Amino acid sequence: MSETGKFRSAFPYQDDVLTLPVKNIEAAASWYAKHFGMVEVGRVSLPVPSVIMERDGVKLGFAVTGKDPAQDGAAILVENINLIKSELESNGISVSNEQTEEREGKKYNVFFVVAPDGLCYYIHEPVDERD
Repeated sequence: MSETGKFRSAFPYQDDVLTLPVKNIEAAASWYAKHFGMVEVGRVSLPVPSVIMERDGVKLGFAVTGKDPAQDGAAILVENINLIKSELESNGISVSNEQTEEREGKKYNVFFVVAPDGLCYYIHEPVDERD
């Protein structure tokens, strides 16, 4: 069995990781399935069109809220960031700003992804958990 990277948790930049704003639910569901390896686990049309996608038990939701997607996104904590980066790149995603940064005395390997819908993702993994 080959080793894989995993999503461990997600945290919203703004209000809620389950209502990230998008303009088109169908386009969002398709893109996140193809490029992030997520599967659809729920969908509603009221009060606004929304879809919940999941990968490795981590859920991200997308909703047509009228808010600007370029002003939102999520921080995604991952396991094996190098495999996640390789997978995303092989799925046609351009990653940027690869770096190691320190927050609250702890080091993290990080990179960013901006989806076509404008949502920005901060992909990160603590350095000391990657032994």
